[in-house]
Amino acid sequence: MPVENFDYVIIGAGSAGCVLANRLSANGRYQVLLLEAGPRDRYPWIHIPIGYAKTMFHPRYNWRYYTEPDPGLHHRQIYWPRGKVLGGSSAINGLIFIRGQPQDYDNWAAMGNAGWSWNDVLPYFVSLENNERGASEWHGDAGPQAVSDIGQVNPLAEAFIEACTEAGYSRNLDFNGASQDGAGYYQLITRRGFRCSSANAYLKPVRHRSNLAVVTEALAGRIEFTNGRANTVEFRRGHNTRKVSARREIILAAGAVQSPQLLQLSGIGDAKVLTEYGLPVVTNCPGVGQNLQDHLQVRVIHHCTQPLTTNDDLKSIWRQVGMGLRYALSRSGPLAVGINQAGAFLKTAKTAPTPDIQFSFAALSSDLPGSSLHDFSGFTSSVCQLRPESRGQVAIRSTDPSDSPAIHPNYLMANLDQRIAIEGLNIARQIAAQPALAQYIISEYVPGEGVQSDDELLDFARRTGVTMFHPVGTCKMGNDTESVVDRYLRVHGVEGLRVVDCSIMPTLVSGNTHAAAVMIAEKGSDMILADAER
Repeated sequence: MPVENFDYVIIGAGSAGCVLANRLSANGRYQVLLLEAGPRDRYPWIHIPIGYAKTMFHPRYNWRYYTEPDPGLHHRQIYWPRGKVLGGSSAINGLIFIRGQPQDYDNWAAMGNAGWSWNDVLPYFVSLENNERGASEWHGDAGPQAVSDIGQVNPLAEAFIEACTEAGYSRNLDFNGASQDGAGYYQLITRRGFRCSSANAYLKPVRHRSNLAVVTEALAGRIEFTNGRANTVEFRRGHNTRKVSARREIILAAGAVQSPQLLQLSGIGDAKVLTEYGLPVVTNCPGVGQNLQDHLQVRVIHHCTQPLTTNDDLKSIWRQVGMGLRYALSRSGPLAVGINQAGAFLKTAKTAPTPDIQFSFAALSSDLPGSSLHDFSGFTSSVCQLRPESRGQVAIRSTDPSDSPAIHPNYLMANLDQRIAIEGLNIARQIAAQPALAQYIISEYVPGEGVQSDDELLDFARRTGVTMFHPVGTCKMGNDTESVVDRYLRVHGVEGLRVVDCSIMPTLVSGNTHAAAVMIAEKGSDMILADAER
């Protein structure tokens, strides 16, 4: 197995990995290799915003994980889609661009991670944006990541926002502005009607660089160490096993499932677990794979009085043709929008200091996100708790890197999480009862009129709740016994190895995670380059 040499080897070409590849190769001084287990992003439906449904279960572009039977969800196994393609999950996600709340990042800093407060990270958020609204105190217009307003708005989305105001909540024109509180329209990671994944934003514009190599369909198997320093990555491509060495650093950007898996396979983790699988212990780091957090969404679906939904669009061949023509001719219409158009960040109690639930409104309905649509006119209000207290873990189940690790989310184990799930459903019903939205409702499809008490609502959440696709925390940043990386994202106990992705989050941000992942990679790149130039 001949060994090739690079300055930096990046494992994972997702939301964070593409950013790292761009930034670390920018000055031309360093040879950079980007390894991605999936293929190139040539599938057309990746780039069409509404193509979310086409990639949700696609075996070539999606890891298609399942959790272990979850005790908090009546021992159901929950489907966990994760991107397996250039762009990672930013190539298959719902496109929503949300930073979270300033308090999220101030809390990270208060936990011992100096340099990660809101004032520290806001400049990165601003500079990474190319927001069609232009530059302002809160937004940038010169960054790689395109951020756009929703073009054609479904009247049901406007009705949802108006119903929120009728229920006593405020209207918010910018969830990434001065305050997250209220109801309004999302901004999406789109540019001129196409998805702007991290691969499109950061990687494709720099593929010509002679010092940047990108290898797809390359599954990293383990990292090797010499005298406690990471220096080699072993990976499989087809039937061949190869090795590459890193003169400076190896950077894990494989996400909250695979980054801890690869650390464990490389001898970094709980020594008892590693020994059980016959793996040599490079350093005992019990926090690897722990601290798993995710947003659990519970969905309220209504029968609609009028054929205004995407369900209706896809039932009619003529409406399908019209949608296709409109997209082909002007990159507009439903195909250019994606799934969720409107949303809300609300408080379950007036005493809550900041919003603790998020609504996403879609003018369509199905049994599972991304699955076949119902044959009736339907729309969906999805609600999730923003900062769950329940914690889970990810752990290897074999020494084969192609075997999925065991995922234990432990949803709804904390009493607070149970209470907020119940309150979120009650608020969803309160909003639906307002005149602006009630005029479009025939009946509630789920939970249904037979589900009323707190116990029944909690049981509904346990029976039907699914992931909102935001796993984080399994390589926690900090300096306590559960931490895996320090505030510079360097793995504790070894040298030459960092983790730069959503797995480093000590706590889950209040909203969708792509924007935070890009910010982490931008800040991580600056840290890596600063160390290189010392």
